[in-house]
Amino acid sequence: MTQPAATAPSAPPPPPPEAVGPLMRSLSVLRELAAGGGRQPVGDLVRRTDLARSTVDRVLSTLARLGYVRTEGRDAVLAPRLLELGNAYLAASELPDRLGPLADRLADELDESVSLAVPDGDGVRFVHQATRRRAMSLAFRIGDLLPAERGAPGALFADRWDAADWQRWRSRRAADPTDAGFPAVPPRRAGDGAADDAGPGPDAAWPAGFEARVAAARDAGWSLDDQLIEPGLVAVAMPVRDTAGRPVCALSVVSHTSRLSAAELPDAVLPRLRETVSAMEYALSLPRDAESVPDTASAPDTAPGPSHPAHATWMRASKQELGPEFVESMARGLITLTAFGAGRAELPLTAVAEATGLARATARRALITLEHLGYLATDGKLFRPTPKVLELGFAHLSGLTLPDIAQPHLVALVERVHDSASMAVLSGDDIQYAARVPTVRIMSVNITLGTRFPAYPTSMGRVLLADLPPAELSARLALTDLAPLTRHTVTDPGQLLALLEDVRRHDYALVDEELEEGLRSLAVPVRDRTGRVVSAVNVSTHAGRCTADETCERLLPALRTAAAAIEADLWVAGRYARIPVL
Repeated sequence: MTQPAATAPSAPPPPPPEAVGPLMRSLSVLRELAAGGGRQPVGDLVRRTDLARSTVDRVLSTLARLGYVRTEGRDAVLAPRLLELGNAYLAASELPDRLGPLADRLADELDESVSLAVPDGDGVRFVHQATRRRAMSLAFRIGDLLPAERGAPGALFADRWDAADWQRWRSRRAADPTDAGFPAVPPRRAGDGAADDAGPGPDAAWPAGFEARVAAARDAGWSLDDQLIEPGLVAVAMPVRDTAGRPVCALSVVSHTSRLSAAELPDAVLPRLRETVSAMEYALSLPRDAESVPDTASAPDTAPGPSHPAHATWMRASKQELGPEFVESMARGLITLTAFGAGRAELPLTAVAEATGLARATARRALITLEHLGYLATDGKLFRPTPKVLELGFAHLSGLTLPDIAQPHLVALVERVHDSASMAVLSGDDIQYAARVPTVRIMSVNITLGTRFPAYPTSMGRVLLADLPPAELSARLALTDLAPLTRHTVTDPGQLLALLEDVRRHDYALVDEELEEGLRSLAVPVRDRTGRVVSAVNVSTHAGRCTADETCERLLPALRTAAAAIEADLWVAGRYARIPVL
């Protein structure tokens, strides 16, 4: 198959007259922040976006009000709430919800990493990852973009390219021979491989060219990646088709040559890969209410309309309350993306306006702008989000840990109460400190990350223990050495169980001088999307400053506000990504 020769990339088309300028500028800032790993000095954003400093300041102010960014000193930082835009696309596609559990099961059965990827222009973008933790393992994240030619899924998707698609691919290859525009993959070595297919691996690992691999995948029904991304990484992928026979995603099994060679991998995984693809295609054929996979459409971050948490406050606020730096047209444009979700994969203009509470004319301009920029596709009547939405920081933010999410909220808590704040998780019979923000006092508590204390005499430990099933809690306490650490430490199992029941009922724990003389701490739980307590946050203070009741009155409202903010971010971040607690 002969394709047209490469030419210089053509200039992007000019925006339509209806395009919303502030929305376009806000998206350019978000793209630059994402390209910079989620953090950029504001001055760098000015230079890289070619926008005026005052414009960038207004964009950042508006994004901060929406919860999509925050400022730390001179830097702008992407915030977890931004993930709601990518979540809207993923929910609308239904691929992670319907197919993710099947991919996870395959990863468990094969003990190999498994991915779901979709086509995005002349690239491939991941929408689900089931990763095996090894010294040499897959490091890609949901939202990462790879060149189509560097990986197994790309050859499957390129089989449907027309002449214009191939022309765009060749133009991109000519303009970016080292794949600098794809930060998720290692750069190519200059001069490696054939003119249309080069990569970082040894020459022996490379087929004659991408077109040959596309043809081979068409004939075989599956595609092989023999170290196309980096040396040692091998993969096999198969297309998953909808009821019309169109490939909607690719399922890949990824291994390392230290486990299986490229020649061995197909024989080892193809039988189970084919079975899983058949199960996935069946799952795609079912109506949503007949599925066996969980429906997450009712999650807090996905409910459309003016009551949506991300924009409820500013839509109710007056212009005076919002301030001169808040750009409403920008905010309205961004929330248009949140109209989409599970059961709302394609929407007409009227439905988008109703879902967001926007005027029809306002929603129309936003949709036209987003379609021009490639974040929406349309057939002229219905609009649907595209995988490009994931470029807005999803890969970086989906890689956050729970301590990463909690840290800025702990900083705000300490600034409010002027006492040290911490987060801990349960580790065996101990708590382990995962995040901490100390305050400056003559008398302070000196604790470092990773510090462990017994759970039973600590406020965070009691919050975490109180969430355990009663039988497990009783068995755990029966095996715990309830040693007295101070003269105040509760060591009677019955009394401790009664205290834990109070913690469960009141949703906080106050521990007074049981771990150390003079130390008082107050803790509340942090729950994940299922309601399970995954960590606890506390404030530590000196017992002599006030009474226990005064401590609760002074600290508990602020502590609960901080925990609620952490939970809100965790629920958005954890909808499609696994958030490590440490």
